[in-house]
Amino acid sequence: MAAIQQMCARIGLVTSQGLTGTLKKHYPKPILYVMLLFSFPAIVMNIGADIAGMGAVGNLLFPSIDANYFSVLFTVILLGLIIYLPYQKIASVLKYLCIVMLVYFIVPFLYKQNYSDILKATFIPTLQFDKKFMAIIVGILGTTISPYLFFWQASVEVEEMKSKRAHLIVNKKIIHEINQDVDFGMTVSGFVMYFIILTTGTVLFNGGIHQIDTVEQAAMALKPLAGNLAYLLFAIGVIGTGLIAIPVLSGSISYIITETFGWEQGLDKKFHEAKAFYVIIAISLLLGLSLNYIGITPIQSLIYTAILYGLTAPVLIAIILHISNNKKIMGKNVNGRLANILGFAAFIIMTVASVALLYMQFAD
Repeated sequence: MAAIQQMCARIGLVTSQGLTGTLKKHYPKPILYVMLLFSFPAIVMNIGADIAGMGAVGNLLFPSIDANYFSVLFTVILLGLIIYLPYQKIASVLKYLCIVMLVYFIVPFLYKQNYSDILKATFIPTLQFDKKFMAIIVGILGTTISPYLFFWQASVEVEEMKSKRAHLIVNKKIIHEINQDVDFGMTVSGFVMYFIILTTGTVLFNGGIHQIDTVEQAAMALKPLAGNLAYLLFAIGVIGTGLIAIPVLSGSISYIITETFGWEQGLDKKFHEAKAFYVIIAISLLLGLSLNYIGITPIQSLIYTAILYGLTAPVLIAIILHISNNKKIMGKNVNGRLANILGFAAFIIMTVASVALLYMQFAD
C-alpha cells in the first residue's frame, strides 16, 4: 500500500500533474477512458455508503430525527465546506479529523478479551476457499489499495506545490520526506483497519452477531456487548470517517474527470475559477445521496465498492508501475529495486485474488 502511494506521490511531484493528466499526455486515450469507466461507479457508490452511514448513526444518536434528514444535512455541510474552504483549510481540517480514527483503537478494549487467541489469530489466519470468503479478501485488498487514493495522492502533491507558490526542485530530500509522510499515513491506516477487524471478530462475532446488514445493526450490537461508551465511540467514528473520506472521494473523481477533459481544476481555486471542478463534486455527492433511496444498504454498498476496487486495482497498479519506471516521464526519479519488488508483489497478490474470485463466481 505504502509503495504504491509513494509512486503516485512521486508522479505528482515530478510531472506537476495528477495521475489522469499524466495518462492523458503519455498513453493512448482508451486506457484513460477505461480507467474513468471503472473508477466512477465505485467512487460514487462509496460516497453514497458513507453518506448513508453518517445518516444512520445520526439517527441513532437522535432517534426523533429521520436518518434521511441527517444524510441530506451532512451532504449540504460537506458541499459547503469543500466549495468555500481553500485547500490549506481543507487539508488542516482533514488532519485534525483523523484524530477521530483513534476511537477504533479504544473500542475492542471496552470488552473482555482473550489476548492469546487474538495473538494467534493475528499471525495464523483461518482460510476458506469459497466465494464469500474470497469476496471479503478482494474487498479488504480493495479498501487497502484503493484506486481513488492513487488519483488523490498524485493530485494532492500538485496542490501542495501550488499552495507553496513555488515549483519545488524534486530531489532526494523532498522524495524522502514525502515517503515518510506516506509511510506514517499508511501505517496508521493499517492499524485502524486491524482494530476494526479485531472489534468485529471479538466483540460482535463472539457475541453471536454473525450477520451485519446495516450500520445501525453494527452500532446497536456493540451496545449490550461492550457498553454505551463503545456504541457512542463507534457512532462518532462513522461520522468522522465520512467527513474525512467524502471530500477525498469526491475530490478524486473531480480530478479524474476535469483532467480527462482539460477543464480548470483544483481545491485551491475559488468556485468561479473552476466551476466544472466543483459542479462535478456536487453531482458526485448528490448521486451518492440518491443511492439512499434505491434500496441498497450502506453495508452492501461498501462491500460492492470494495470488491469493485479490488477487481480494478490490478489494472491501475500495472499502469502506475509502468509510469514510475518510464524514464521519459520520471527522469532520474524512476522506481528503485525495493519499490518495484513491493509494487509487483501488490500487483500479483491483487491479480491472483481477483482472478480467483471471478473464477469462483463463474465456475458454478
